[in-house]
Amino acid sequence: MFTIDFTSRVPIYEQICNNIIKLASAGVFKSGDRLPPVRTVAQEIGVNPNTVAKAYRVLETEGYIYSTVGRGTFLTDKLTKNAAFQEMALKTFRDAVKNAELYSVPREQLIEIINSIYEGGREND
Repeated sequence: MFTIDFTSRVPIYEQICNNIIKLASAGVFKSGDRLPPVRTVAQEIGVNPNTVAKAYRVLETEGYIYSTVGRGTFLTDKLTKNAAFQEMALKTFRDAVKNAELYSVPREQLIEIINSIYEGGREND
C-alpha cells in the first residue's frame, strides 16, 4: 500500500505522510476511515515503528488524522480529494522554491513563471 524510496533524500516519515495524503486524494482512504496500525505499517514497509509513529504524529498535528485510545487512528475530513491535491501541490511547490533558492534563481524569475502560468501562458513549460 505504501511505497518508500530508501534511496531518496526525503525522510521516510515524510514519505509515509505523503503516501497517506496521496492515497486520500486518490480516494483509497476516505474521511473517517481507520488507518492501519503503526506496527502493521512498519512491518509492511520494513521500518522502525517509531518512524511510522512520527509520521502519524505529524499528520495528527496538521489535523489530517486523529487517534482514539483503544480504537485506532482515523482520517479527518480535512483530506477531501481537492484538499489533498492542493496539499500535495503546495508541498511540491515549496520544495521547488527551496531548490530554486538553493541554486540562486532570482525571486523575480519565479514570480514571472507563476504569473505566466496563471495567465494561461505556456512558454515556461
